[in-house]
Amino acid sequence: MNMGKMLKQIQKMQGEMAKIQEELADREVKASSGGGAVEVTANGKQEIMDIKIDPDIVDKDDIEMLEDLVLAAVNESLRLSQEMANEEMQKITGGLNIPGLF
Repeated sequence: MNMGKMLKQIQKMQGEMAKIQEELADREVKASSGGGAVEVTANGKQEIMDIKIDPDIVDKDDIEMLEDLVLAAVNESLRLSQEMANEEMQKITGGLNIPGLF
């Protein structure tokens, strides 16, 4: 493969990756814990967009349980968001593992 052709392919891939990253900012995943008592929404850029807590589970004498539920839902939403981003990038890179790509 000649160098010019390879550079054009790399530039095309970079453009496609930038477009996907922009689109990921608008895509959301939701995760919940406690049987849906805590629900967290994250976007494809691993930003937490929303947290909903069922008021019925709030117990001032057991704040630790609520903290655990929020933590579990946040971690799961971030995991799902990263998974979504990885799947989209693999469509472009063909599964190439390039550290620090995004």
